[in-house]
Amino acid sequence: MSEVPTVGLADIEEARRVLEGVAIRTPMEESRWLSAVAGGPVALKCENLQRTGSFKPRGAYVRISRLSAEERAHGVVAASAGNHAQGVALAAQLLGIKATVFMPEGAPIPKEKATRGYGAEVIFHGRYLDDALVEARAFAERTGAVLIHPFDHADIVAGQGTAGLEILEQAPDVETVLVPTGGGGLLAGVAIAVKALRPDVRVIGVQASGAAAYPASLEQGHPVALTTMKTMADGIAVGLPGDVTFAAVRDHVDEIITVSENALSRAVLAVLERAKMLVEPAGAAAVAAVMEAPSTFRTPAVAVLSGGNVDPLLLGKVIRHGMAAAGRYLVLRVCIPDLPGGLARLLTDISEVGANVLEVAHERTSPSLNLDEVEVHVQLETRGEPHAAQVRARLAERGYRVGH
Repeated sequence: MSEVPTVGLADIEEARRVLEGVAIRTPMEESRWLSAVAGGPVALKCENLQRTGSFKPRGAYVRISRLSAEERAHGVVAASAGNHAQGVALAAQLLGIKATVFMPEGAPIPKEKATRGYGAEVIFHGRYLDDALVEARAFAERTGAVLIHPFDHADIVAGQGTAGLEILEQAPDVETVLVPTGGGGLLAGVAIAVKALRPDVRVIGVQASGAAAYPASLEQGHPVALTTMKTMADGIAVGLPGDVTFAAVRDHVDEIITVSENALSRAVLAVLERAKMLVEPAGAAAVAAVMEAPSTFRTPAVAVLSGGNVDPLLLGKVIRHGMAAAGRYLVLRVCIPDLPGGLARLLTDISEVGANVLEVAHERTSPSLNLDEVEVHVQLETRGEPHAAQVRARLAERGYRVGH
């Protein structure tokens, strides 16, 4: 077995020199609302404001810039759900190299269009990123194009690690850094940089619970492939850690935690409403972790917003999902007397407690209904879980039989 390449602080510092004039130093924004949740200072590292909308150009440019003239002549190929695709496409465009990108079917349309906009050819293949990666490898073997792996290469890790240097400079008193994690390139790079300069800082990777390959892999001591994945966070839906990233995560990362789909959608909604920034579900994973278990992290903390490229159609679904998860959509089945004015009285009672009615439907044929009753399905908009509980209490107080 060949030795796994390692990355050190010197590699990351050299990558920063390579990226001068290419990657931007993204803002570090204080988050008062998230600080209130966590009980201590929390800041957001806004990689969603990086060129192409994610951290990916950092690693892609470093990797591609180091190709030989002969390698550049054959072009590059990549596999990506969208963010790495854009990073590779931009880097190739800046360096005058032909790029081909394989995307899994169903990749977000804005990511596809942006990738083409940077001059890359896009080919769809397979359901998951891992399927697209297999086809990208085959393409590389057929054509001689150089495969630019999404995460499993020392140059990629070094490039992503430059974000870690910025975190320490922008938040010198940081105690915890939370990083959205798929294949682990960003997490590995950030952890190497942070631990080299501040070994006391806790570095935590955050995965979607429906696509979390690292917990089992770390437990078994080697990369272990997931058999299935299901998450809205396509940017971190990676079924198998790489050898380079696994070794770095094993050696430098303090903990891997997972977050639910509800937590992801609530985080996207919260960042949009409170921070006034757009992030994709993968990019909101670190915020989701703070929101789910705020008392478990030492502060001051930094949550990395790793990307902001989200399909508007998916964003609409995520916002609705997040509002439902936060108790701001309430769906109830209410039994009322089958008499004139019965529905009007119900709606009046709902309005008096301040809920907004979005939809109403009648059900007359349920075996659970009495002969003189009708069931009304109502979808309400509330101000959150306490208000939803207040609505239920008011209806119960007025004598309605309420289900959900």
